[in-house]
Amino acid sequence: MSKNGLILLTPTSIAYSGTSATISANGSVEFSACTELRLNGVFSADYDNYTVVWRGNTSGPAAMGIKLSSGGVDETGSNYARQFLQASGSTVSAPGRVTGETFWYALMYAYNVQKAGAVYHFYGPHLAQPTAVRVVGVGDYNGAIINELCGTHSLSSSYDGFNFYLNPNNASGRIAVYGMRK
Repeated sequence: MSKNGLILLTPTSIAYSGTSATISANGSVEFSACTELRLNGVFSADYDNYTVVWRGNTSGPAAMGIKLSSGGVDETGSNYARQFLQASGSTVSAPGRVTGETFWYALMYAYNVQKAGAVYHFYGPHLAQPTAVRVVGVGDYNGAIINELCGTHSLSSSYDGFNFYLNPNNASGRIAVYGMRK
């Protein structure tokens, strides 16, 4: 009998730039002082859609980018588009739609190094169709900041993983990938 819900997935492998990253016994990945973290083998034919939960802290102000990957190789073509919103204090800004980028500039202004996290929803990354993503993240700058992004990737390619990277500072924390039952 099929059950509804999210299933925690274990990457087949990881790659990182930084101090350390390890796959825990339950499948989540703990990382320390990393500027880049790739999770391989998390997207498969078993699920169409995925939820990724990230929490951590940074060594200073940082913004996070995402690239889709396959076989440990990032998709770096100018095929990413995004729409970004940010609310800080009483100000809501919408920098506008951006196309032709080589990554999704997703999340994250972690001004306060202790408070940052995000939930990522990937739609159809392993299917041979364009992929979409929606991100809701929180950072801190004299109080909470909310960051929201939606993104599309125009190629009808199948991907098995993704790469998170930070600029200009590194991050430590934990990330977990969940498959959404069909």
